Amino acid sequence: MSETSTPDAAAPPGAAQAPSAPALPGWEHVASGKVRDVYAPADAGPWAGQDVLLLVASDRISAYDHILSTPVPDKGKVLTALSVWWFDQLADIVPSHLVSLDVPAAVVGRAMICRRLEMYPVECVARGYLTGSGLVEYRDSGTVCGLPLPAGLTEASRLPEPIFTPAAKAELGEHDENVSFERVVEMVGRDAAEALRETTLALYTRAADIARERGIILADTKFEFGQDPATGRLILGDEVLTPDSSRFWPADAWTPGRPTPSFDKQYVRDWLTSPASGWDRCSGEVPPTLPDDVVERTRQRYLEAYERLTGAPLELP
Repeated sequence: MSETSTPDAAAPPGAAQAPSAPALPGWEHVASGKVRDVYAPADAGPWAGQDVLLLVASDRISAYDHILSTPVPDKGKVLTALSVWWFDQLADIVPSHLVSLDVPAAVVGRAMICRRLEMYPVECVARGYLTGSGLVEYRDSGTVCGLPLPAGLTEASRLPEPIFTPAAKAELGEHDENVSFERVVEMVGRDAAEALRETTLALYTRAADIARERGIILADTKFEFGQDPATGRLILGDEVLTPDSSRFWPADAWTPGRPTPSFDKQYVRDWLTSPASGWDRCSGEVPPTLPDDVVERTRQRYLEAYERLTGAPLELP
């Protein structure tokens, strides 16, 4: 298990690298991922000696294993505020790693102080609809992560019931690998594997019901869990149920058999793979700067996801 709750993998070799993390009083920078910067308490800071981390969500955006040079304003605030909102909605199912939002002024609204966890090396994915890598496997074998599914399903089909389709966290620069439940048992033990599966499906079911009431389909999502080192209790870590970690679809745009637009960075992906970008994914070159209209449309998509799910606009300065 990892000793920290660092939420997102670092950029793979050859990808654009994240900008330097800002210096923050009372905290020492220890790591950066594609989106987040992670800090530990400084010896002279207010959290000195406490087993916590400061997780800062930047406005960086990644696509096709590259951190793009163009940030999306307010994206980090959406990820943080939405995670905090969901932690509250799910607290009776499992506690979260959130300790405090009393963070340095420079990162207010985009940072959380969280307890340090021993993280399970498993991406706990729940699917209620068939799409993405699950659809690819189903078309090949009729299964997803070894689970047999009914015949005749297609893109965006609703599954008979939500399924737990875990992935093993990959090494730096590699993609996570879908694995069977028995492989998770081998990795973490049967009791822990069963707890991860049960909790993941309970969280997905609660979140899907909440989203459905707001006209949004939660097609799939991923959770990360750790253990509290002191008690061994299962704790929900990372970000949760954001457009970066989940596939949210407008319910009125869903039609089985066709791709459904998502509340995420699809505008970015579409532009990068269009002739307008002039970029070849296979070239090894870093992607070009995003046009202003693509940035703004993506920003609005994230803000819309927050507002539709929570019922209120995100408060911005």
